[in-house]
Amino acid sequence: MAGAIAASADGFLTRLKAGRLPAALTETSLAEAGMSPRDLAALFESQLTSRRLDLEARRLGAEKRGFYSIGSSGHEGNAAVARVFRVDDMAFLHYRSGAFYIERASKLPGETPIWNMALSFVASSEDPISGGRHKVIGSKPLFIPPQTSTIASHLPKAMGAAFSIALSRTHKRPDPELPRDSVVLCSFGDASANHSTAVGAINAAAHTGYRGLPLPLVLVCEDNGIGISVKTPAGWIAANYGSRAGLRYISGDGRDVVDAMRAARAAERCARGARAPVFLHLRTVRLMGHAGSDVESGYRDRAEIEREADQDPLLHTARRLVEEGVMSLQDIEKLYADIGGRVYRAIEQATTRPKLTSAPEVTASLVPPVRPRRAMRPGKTVPNAPDDARAKSEPQHMSRLVSLALAEQLERDENVVVFGEDVGKKGGVYGATTRLQPKFGPSRVFDTILDEQSILGMAIGLGHNGYIPVPEIQFLAYVHNAEDQLRGEAASLSFFSKGQYANPMVVRVAGLAYQKGFGGHFHNDNSVAIFRDIPGIVLACPSSGAEAVKMIREAFRLAREEGRVVVFLEPIALYPVKDLHAEGDGLMTSVFNDIEGKADFGAVNQIGDGKDLAIVTYGNGTYLSQKALRALSDNGVSARIIDLRWLTPLPTDSLIDAIGDCRNVLIVDECRKSGSPSEEIIAQFADRGLSCNLSRITGVDTYIPLGPAADTVLVSEADIVNAALALTGKANKRAAE
Repeated sequence: MAGAIAASADGFLTRLKAGRLPAALTETSLAEAGMSPRDLAALFESQLTSRRLDLEARRLGAEKRGFYSIGSSGHEGNAAVARVFRVDDMAFLHYRSGAFYIERASKLPGETPIWNMALSFVASSEDPISGGRHKVIGSKPLFIPPQTSTIASHLPKAMGAAFSIALSRTHKRPDPELPRDSVVLCSFGDASANHSTAVGAINAAAHTGYRGLPLPLVLVCEDNGIGISVKTPAGWIAANYGSRAGLRYISGDGRDVVDAMRAARAAERCARGARAPVFLHLRTVRLMGHAGSDVESGYRDRAEIEREADQDPLLHTARRLVEEGVMSLQDIEKLYADIGGRVYRAIEQATTRPKLTSAPEVTASLVPPVRPRRAMRPGKTVPNAPDDARAKSEPQHMSRLVSLALAEQLERDENVVVFGEDVGKKGGVYGATTRLQPKFGPSRVFDTILDEQSILGMAIGLGHNGYIPVPEIQFLAYVHNAEDQLRGEAASLSFFSKGQYANPMVVRVAGLAYQKGFGGHFHNDNSVAIFRDIPGIVLACPSSGAEAVKMIREAFRLAREEGRVVVFLEPIALYPVKDLHAEGDGLMTSVFNDIEGKADFGAVNQIGDGKDLAIVTYGNGTYLSQKALRALSDNGVSARIIDLRWLTPLPTDSLIDAIGDCRNVLIVDECRKSGSPSEEIIAQFADRGLSCNLSRITGVDTYIPLGPAADTVLVSEADIVNAALALTGKANKRAAE
């Protein structure tokens, strides 16, 4: 392995010493690219530094002192992109962006990119971006949020961040985190361009541009013609994006840093000047295989590997420098050696620096640190907007109360924006956003395209610019189309940035079962397992309209003050419910003006104080359990209901306190038996040594069928009564009659 690395290291140097500089690929002059010879020399230093870091990372891996590493060799032309764009142009970068990072760092005094990357290579806890949690390219001062796996998953949030800049201009926000004239950059490879996430995000950008809406976004496709071992057909990227409606296409040769600079300047003029989305297509090469563990000769013949090496961007820049009389071959060789020495010393020193040594250290950044957040500013309403005074003073069901609670937040804070499919004029499929757009305008309550990845990516991007985004996912099962935007992007950002970045948001999801007339897994889904294993996320589920209002208030506090990702799961079946026991009793309605305070995070909602039985439940289960209380009382069972509210993390301490001295505990879990919250509840009871008579009832492990057949697989009021009586040893008097 060491020999292979040495050969790779000598590839550039061997050709340089032999004077084997490649022929010009383009006729672009320095003047056409807006460059001086000094610019060219500075870019070359960034390119050389990136290459030497790649080689040292491979050496560490071969010596078993480093880790899996994907290098930037062959992609060093992206230094030109960094040269053109400003430091405060937020950049979501793929893993071959070492030269970009180094060049951007050169613009900010005090930055130490070699040392920072060396610490990252060895997973040192002193790594300034991830704290030893991952080898990532990122920097808070350089406006580079870290990316872990960049197989297109970062494109939706880049689109969202660019949209946030345009939105910020519309709202005339006085202190946006991203300047109102800034641009967002997003780089990715040609293979990643085929991923459904990339296709969706690029489509969303093009759709926005086609509508004539501003979107200062530059999508940088660095096309090296291969994805790990699978080749991209020649001309594929240009054929797909060269004439896409709503998207400006600009091409350049990334192997020639001067031509890359020309293309980057054209993209910058378009994105910053015209506020239009740009697809910047840069031709590159990939050198030294996909990653440290990749044996390139297993799928590429030697002649092809050599041809690629002949087009090394470093050789092309060297040729330019020699032609311009800036440096001689000997000067270049000396610079290459000098930089190599600096990198080597930094790497060796970095290996001596401390690493993470305990689970608490590792998990410390899962939840963003509490720090001063942006102050709330009252949100403006539209002149002659509808007056909600009457609605607030009369009893309302859950969906209307949700709408009023959202209006309350929109009124309190101009940074709150609500968006999703059908949330605007229609007011949501179930009316949960009704009257919001007429009151607050289409720039704060707006419809999106039908693409959950873009909706959640939009939220992440908006969060980067100081907004409190409120995306709506129309049905619970639709989250599966875009779950990585929560799991791999939003929830992981604080962890991999040492708490420097956060993605505050309140994701509203209509879901759970019991919706009459609906079957299938899309519109009547009763599984929340998708959320429960995402580290750092908060999963909330109200059981009534009043609870929804109080929990929405707390959800926004968590997002605003603690930077949390909150998933707010609203039970569809309870949206229109007004009555509990009898028609007209109105026990499931509440007057908004009478709902005080918020539901504290980690606190349960106890209903009743019965001593015989504690029913632990949530959502529809709370509603059904309340209905069951009369039958239980008739049978001599005194019960209390403990409505969990917070499903992740589970409020175990509050739950056990609420159970108190009840000897019988019944868990009523409306979700499927496998992967349901009840599994964790029982495990927590065991861990805490809770001694009680315990039983649970759950939904059946199945998709939900249409019509009355659904009742056979879901928990019912009768199921609760029977299970409670069996647990407490009481006979069912009604059944006996």
